[in-house]
Amino acid sequence: MSHRSGLGRGLDALIPSGEGAPLSGVTYVPVAGIRRNPRQTRVSFDPQELAELAASIHEHGIIQPLIVTRGEQEDEYILIAGERRWMAARQAGLEVVPAIVREANDLQRLELALIENVQRADLNPLEAAEAYRQLADDFGFTHDEIALTIGKSRTTVTNTLRLQKLPPSVQQALTDGRISEGHARALLALPSPQSQAAILQTILQRELNVRQTEALVQRLSGERPPVSHKEKSPDESDLESRLRNSLGTRVSLNRRRKGGTLVIHFYSDEELDAIVEKILGE
Repeated sequence: MSHRSGLGRGLDALIPSGEGAPLSGVTYVPVAGIRRNPRQTRVSFDPQELAELAASIHEHGIIQPLIVTRGEQEDEYILIAGERRWMAARQAGLEVVPAIVREANDLQRLELALIENVQRADLNPLEAAEAYRQLADDFGFTHDEIALTIGKSRTTVTNTLRLQKLPPSVQQALTDGRISEGHARALLALPSPQSQAAILQTILQRELNVRQTEALVQRLSGERPPVSHKEKSPDESDLESRLRNSLGTRVSLNRRRKGGTLVIHFYSDEELDAIVEKILGE
């Protein structure tokens, strides 16, 4: 049985699109009556950006209406899309906000909140991982179905979900922006949470980049790093980067006088399956 409700179609049905979208369905609802979407996984908001948006809303009002669905109580609304606008409206002291009221079940609330944030690149990796987990655990989505729903590769979905296996200290560093997703994924190759947390401190103290972190993890894992007697050319580095982005995993290109090696790394059976499918076009 397919779990997908057709996100693109669902968004079109719930949110007017296009410059000339009709606003006849817009009503005004009390700010105090709006509740946060319980399926919203985004938790990080830049205070400065919120303050700037609040100032703009105070002066010009809200141009794009919020999308809400009715709650269980009278005059209660559940937010589907537009959380930043809602928070900024509260900061600006607005009592009512323009909104479009639509019907949406629990799954649709999660899907719509997820796709809005993904399309706007608003979710950090751990917030995205939590959204994918909810789709998988609460609604029975496979990784393939999640990928199809959000318009990303299955490898990306699987790799993002694996970030939840990291210890709290590493997850917090990733959320705070002290390390990148590339750093975090490199740490997943270490065998224990204790070793991952320990190497995190080394990364922060030495200000290691992702490539240096990968080399350090290789040494600690007993894996011999590739011997390189010269710097990669710009073309080689670009090819390596394109392969890494396409396959969603670490790729090492090592040239010799004649030929060379192309090493594709994987960190789980699921990731190996996804890489093989990607290469074979299955």
